[in-house]
Amino acid sequence: MGVIAQAQQQPNVLIIHTDDLGYHDLSITGSELYNTPNIDALANQSVQFTNAYSSYPRCTPSRYGMMTGTYPVNEDKGHLGGIPEEKNMVKQFDNAGYETAFIGKWHLGEGDSDPKGFGYDYSYAAGKAGSVGQRYYPFNVKANGKEAKEIVPDVQEDSKEGDYISDVMTGATIDFIKNQAGKKPFMAVLAFYAVHTPLEAKKEDKKRNKKQLESMTFEGPDYLPQGAGRNKQHQDNADYAGMVENVDENVGRLMQTLKDLGIDKNTIIVFSSDHGGLSNDGNKGERELATSNLPLKAGKGWLYEGGIRVPLFVKWANELQPRVDTESIILGMDIFPTLLDLTIDKKIDGLDGKSFEGVLRGTDNWSDRTVFWNSRKARPHSTGDANMSVVRSGDYKLVVYNKEKKSELYNLKEDGGELNDLSQSNPAKTAELTKILKNWKKEYLVPEKMDIWKNYRAEQKQKEKKKAGNKKDKN
Repeated sequence: MGVIAQAQQQPNVLIIHTDDLGYHDLSITGSELYNTPNIDALANQSVQFTNAYSSYPRCTPSRYGMMTGTYPVNEDKGHLGGIPEEKNMVKQFDNAGYETAFIGKWHLGEGDSDPKGFGYDYSYAAGKAGSVGQRYYPFNVKANGKEAKEIVPDVQEDSKEGDYISDVMTGATIDFIKNQAGKKPFMAVLAFYAVHTPLEAKKEDKKRNKKQLESMTFEGPDYLPQGAGRNKQHQDNADYAGMVENVDENVGRLMQTLKDLGIDKNTIIVFSSDHGGLSNDGNKGERELATSNLPLKAGKGWLYEGGIRVPLFVKWANELQPRVDTESIILGMDIFPTLLDLTIDKKIDGLDGKSFEGVLRGTDNWSDRTVFWNSRKARPHSTGDANMSVVRSGDYKLVVYNKEKKSELYNLKEDGGELNDLSQSNPAKTAELTKILKNWKKEYLVPEKMDIWKNYRAEQKQKEKKKAGNKKDKN
């Protein structure tokens, strides 16, 4: 199998993207319940980032930011099909001779905005759906027998009774890798539907974690009020634990496949998540919550650290020295610009995301970087959050509640849990960051950036109306 590795010079790329996995949802990042030996091993062979972030605290905008290399101020799926080829990062891989694949949660549009329309050569289990109906076959039917709101394509036809969704998707990814090994370099994304709801572990995994929980004790209340709802205080959900551990098992399968094919040393592997874990509910009512992001504050939907800080590991055995970077500030929108830089030495102008190749190689440090988030589509009913804007500049983070016109300032180096608001004791830094944030908003919160999907949909409706009128005239 070593011949395969020698025959190909350009590195392969494998992105493993998890759904709703919080920063502390791995044993290597502090969990005492979730056992993740395979992901831990990958992390120890990687450059690990402790200051990595999603570009948004919810699924679709976060994924949009990653795929486009931009701040997702549109806060929806935008129109990927409208991106010019010279700024389409997937097509840059295609043009460089890579075979490209997207397996799993897409959630970013149809037609010219589905994976193949956007440029991927191969697509599997990728459609409109943001989650599966249930994790066991038949995946597109809920446990109550009702059909899921959106259908995950391919998986039901290729599976049988007893099959589990993450295993099926990993199998499809392995098949793709095996078919490409020794032919063309590949760039593949495996975007798990885990560990998003529904919370449903394999029966044996749930049983094992229930037993482990019997030996664990937790101090303090199970929930505390936060925003319009509650915040979960403990990692004690056996179903969620089993789902995390199943992802870990499948990461192990992927790593073993690369090793067996002799291409593990020349494959760049990126492991991350789309945002923080589901730890908060809202004013619509109490619901089952997945995890706790403590000591980080809040979770999915929020712009506190629990909602946006994510695990990020980048491995390239041939080129990168494993280490832990505790300073550089990295966002999801930086991933594809970095991969293009590493693989084909390609840089695209006009993106918000930047290549952190120098950071990976240890020749650069991004500790003084200034980055932004904006959330104007809060879901107080669902995750208890509010409309917020945030700027992080170096160690300092300014959190602004937009409707309430309230600001909070934190020094994340000293206070990662965002417990000590410095806005009153450090008015100079508060004023400095307020000005920086306002200037960014003036540049970015503009119709051409915010209304991409709205404008595209209006154009489509107009075309449909015109087409219907022409058809009526002919009749």
